[in-house]
Amino acid sequence: MLEIDHLGVAVKSLAAAKEFYQALGLAVVGEETVEHEKVKVAMLPVGESRIELLEATSADSPVGRFIAKRGEGLHHVALRVPDLAGTVERLKQRGTRFITDEIKVGAGGHLYVFLHPSATGGVLLELCEDPPQGV
Repeated sequence: MLEIDHLGVAVKSLAAAKEFYQALGLAVVGEETVEHEKVKVAMLPVGESRIELLEATSADSPVGRFIAKRGEGLHHVALRVPDLAGTVERLKQRGTRFITDEIKVGAGGHLYVFLHPSATGGVLLELCEDPPQGV
């Protein structure tokens, strides 16, 4: 079953964004830097899902370029799938366009891949899977 894993929100300042969401009553449960994406992230649970705050660590990162072009705001929607590799293979067979073809490891050890907005009705869609057990 697919579920919304998180909503990625691009922000200029992780500290300022965290302060706002904490004032709403949300708690930050994890923060880390994902070096290969050049981004600092903070996770805030909301019900069964999360808000993922994203601050670029470099202007040439995907989030840095997004903010330069569009400003702060919703960056992507992430769906949790039970079998990421199988889902990716099925989508590739039907010609779905991806940002990159390889499954990567991101924040919290989650596996992920991004689909190109041209394939999803204009939404940057991330497919992710929980980290493998024992990792």
